[in-house]
Amino acid sequence: MPQTPEPGSPESAREEERWLDSREVAGLWPVREEWVPVAAGRAEVRVRQYGGESRGTYGAAPTFYSYHPEDVRRAATAIAEGRVDIPSVWRTDTPDGRRAEYWSRFRFRLSCTFALTLVLLILGLAVYTVAS
Repeated sequence: MPQTPEPGSPESAREEERWLDSREVAGLWPVREEWVPVAAGRAEVRVRQYGGESRGTYGAAPTFYSYHPEDVRRAATAIAEGRVDIPSVWRTDTPDGRRAEYWSRFRFRLSCTFALTLVLLILGLAVYTVAS
């Protein structure tokens, strides 16, 4: 396995390459976007995490990740060669992964349709009540 620097190690002075976000990494790897942070951990990619601070009663802020571009390129090769163990459900190039992606999008669209229908029903009821 190639040697990778520790996640806390300082960057070289000449490094100017922009770190990649989850969407960019998902475009380079055959991994569904929501599983990129976990897959990056398995592939020993340096990750910067920001956000996620507590909002008290209101939960937590969203967490965002940035990935080291050199590590991402190295991991893309390792993933393609099968040297990184990534479950088939996380992947975009397997039937299990495509099926999971389909149902995830289906549930999201169904939820949005239900919410919109509920809002329109409440607005219609309010208009009907005022007009009566």
